[in-house]
Amino acid sequence: MPRTITVESSGCPPLRALTFDILGLIKVIEAKGEQKEAPKVVERWGEPDASRCVLATSLVDREFDPLLGVARKNGKIEVLSPVNGDVRASISIESQNHTGSEDNSVVGLHLFRRERLGSSSRSYNLLTCTNEGQASLKYVKMSKSLEDSGGEGAQTTWNVCGSGSILFSKVDADENHALFGGKGVEVNVFDLNQCDKESVKPFWSAKSPAKNSLGIFTPTWFTCATFLCKDDHRKFVAGTNSHQVRLYDISAQRRPVVSFDFRETPIKAVAEDVDGHTIYVGNGSGDLASFDIRTGKLLGSFLGKCSGSIRSIVRHPELPVIASCGLDSYLRIWDVKSRQLLSAVFLKQHLSSVVFDSKFSTRDSPVPTQQQDTDETLQTEEDEGKAVKRKKASKDHSGSKKPKTKKKSKRSKGDSSD
Repeated sequence: MPRTITVESSGCPPLRALTFDILGLIKVIEAKGEQKEAPKVVERWGEPDASRCVLATSLVDREFDPLLGVARKNGKIEVLSPVNGDVRASISIESQNHTGSEDNSVVGLHLFRRERLGSSSRSYNLLTCTNEGQASLKYVKMSKSLEDSGGEGAQTTWNVCGSGSILFSKVDADENHALFGGKGVEVNVFDLNQCDKESVKPFWSAKSPAKNSLGIFTPTWFTCATFLCKDDHRKFVAGTNSHQVRLYDISAQRRPVVSFDFRETPIKAVAEDVDGHTIYVGNGSGDLASFDIRTGKLLGSFLGKCSGSIRSIVRHPELPVIASCGLDSYLRIWDVKSRQLLSAVFLKQHLSSVVFDSKFSTRDSPVPTQQQDTDETLQTEEDEGKAVKRKKASKDHSGSKKPKTKKKSKRSKGDSSD
């Protein structure tokens, strides 16, 4: 089985990505940005354990005090530092799982960037959702020691669905609205500012599409979703198990505004672009393509077939690249404009998610000014020494040429005498 892929490209730009797999490992992949240099695994956090499988992740990507939330199969939620992997807090959600079965595991996790009402400066806000549809908004208190951290503050809990199973959840950029969907559950949008009331109901719920020309009704089975624009929570894209991609507009209607098919396998991952109208779609057979969601037009397929189901797609917020990972254990970096494969890294385990740490370059410790001054002075002294040596060498070389000219003159005199 091959472990590397040779790609004829200029190489990856400088980036840092974190991958999560079914054995609970977190691997840090970095690319230095040098020409034709492939990304490499620089760190690995944790020990392989199937009970610590990563089910959901959330990254607060900022320059100062970044945070990484990880939901695991054993019912633990950890808040880590994406810089060095230190655990800031660890809480258990076994109290939510009344049956204690694995079917009620966490399927959605969001770590809020800003402080919400009722939370202090030393607390982190978490939104979790289980497979049975129990959503919870928590304020996790932090302390200096890890043993004392993880205490739960105020908590709000409500049911997202009455039947079926939730498969995903997503929060918009303003962190005021969240959507949930799954198998047998239509996509519901909740206002997070109104979830502290006694009876919480969605302020918008999708409606199933009408029957087709043959009278066949498509069962409800949503697999993934994402908000289309950061400035507008009213438009979002959802993928279904019946290989359909649907665009919903809350302000327009309850049924899809645009709907189209993509290949013949279920949609497993969707991601939005920064332009607000391009989306990236991955399915269960490893196909990856980009669409213009305004018209449903296929912009192009990404070159380089994946050999396994794609489980996660993420767009870099600054660089024109996307990353995809899945069950073939490869992390692939793609160019957005040319849709060419820039690099592929084999990571041994089945991957469940990937995130970009776009602020890692700004956190690098700068070189002290004194050291820079000394380096500059040393460099100038070396350059001056080289210049002096070159001048001396040129003088010696010019002096060695003089006798040659004299010899030539003597020979010319001898010839003239003859």
